Amino acid sequence: MADFWGKWATKTAQYLISATNLSVFLFFDLLDFIMCIFFRFVDQILEGKPTPCYCRSQNRTKDCEDRRNARISDTLFGRKNGFRELGFLGITSWKVADDSKEIGSEDSRKTRWSDCGCESCVSWLNNEGDQKLHVVVQEPSSKGNQDISTTPTENVIFLHGFLSSSFLWTETVFPQLAGSKYRLFAVDLLGFGSSPKPRDCLYTMNDHLEMVETSVIREFNLTSFHLVAHSMGCMIALALAAKHPNNLKSITLTAPPYFLSSEEEDAGSIALKRLAYKRLWPPLLFGAAFMTWYEHLGRCVCFFLCRNHRTWERILKLVTRKRKLHFLVIDLTRHTHHSAWHTMHNVICGGAKMMDPCLEILRRAGARVIVVQGSRDQVVPVECSHNIKVMVPDAEVKIITGVDHSTVIIGREKEFATDLQLIWASVTNAKG
Repeated sequence: MADFWGKWATKTAQYLISATNLSVFLFFDLLDFIMCIFFRFVDQILEGKPTPCYCRSQNRTKDCEDRRNARISDTLFGRKNGFRELGFLGITSWKVADDSKEIGSEDSRKTRWSDCGCESCVSWLNNEGDQKLHVVVQEPSSKGNQDISTTPTENVIFLHGFLSSSFLWTETVFPQLAGSKYRLFAVDLLGFGSSPKPRDCLYTMNDHLEMVETSVIREFNLTSFHLVAHSMGCMIALALAAKHPNNLKSITLTAPPYFLSSEEEDAGSIALKRLAYKRLWPPLLFGAAFMTWYEHLGRCVCFFLCRNHRTWERILKLVTRKRKLHFLVIDLTRHTHHSAWHTMHNVICGGAKMMDPCLEILRRAGARVIVVQGSRDQVVPVECSHNIKVMVPDAEVKIITGVDHSTVIIGREKEFATDLQLIWASVTNAKG
């Protein structure tokens, strides 16, 4: 009898949770539908024409081959909304550009009225030449290395994750590596930090790769390099490594979002469901789902937080009585909705399809692959690190007990930097 009542209570709780989830996200469907109409109206008034969105594309057949060639993720078009499917208010009769190229065809020199226009956010527009990423370079020191002039410089490229910037590395690992023999490059990825955030870009994997190559590899004439990446940056790092396997010395992936492919389901859909599943708990998963599934509600959040970031920063400084805020807080607002929305779908979801062939290239090349992740990571499942071991049997997987998605680096900077130097030294000695 006790077992019966226990099972009954468990099932009842599960039903209540499912019903609550369904009700809340159905309400968000309605709000997103309403905000779609609102933004079309306001964009028409303030900018002269409505900004194209993906809403009317969700239930229409598109040229899949063109999408694949452009590396546009199907998740942009496959997000269902019951209110749009019912055709409320005649929205389906509106004429809207359904071509993905038109969605990214706005003038890149202009900012949306809903984006921040402060000096720091639009500083990249002051560059009249070719747009390049913001890159922080820490040169090797001759201190303690008397023969540095005759020793080949080893280069290391650091790539941050989603809603982050080069601060992730320059504020944590770089100070620990001061005085080393390595030349370090911390990159603000396209659309984040102090890097360009053009409106005429769809922020595909190819866009990110091209900008890293132009701003770092070709700009500094790198013939060999190590790669270190965190979270979403791991996907870009893998694609970069697979494109330059002969120049790669090692690649360290920290909390990589990699899921084994399935015959039944598209890799992008798997990534979307696992990283942004529609659940109210835990909060990080709810936030990811909210910003990934709802194009217009996400724009509302960016308008409220990103456009007014200076006000929020002043308030936080007053509340915390600190003159300088933590870089994680600042990084949350250093993007536009357009850059974050497309990067989430076209890199994290769309890039999921590219990871298998990239890992296969590294396996065949015998590349040194190291994977590090925290045992309490609630953003990227720990299984992702073990999945890489399945694809690359020689990969070294290290699960750090008691740390999560960010504290795998932050809070253990010295240990992380020491491990990196041991990896780089072992690669140099092995090839020497």
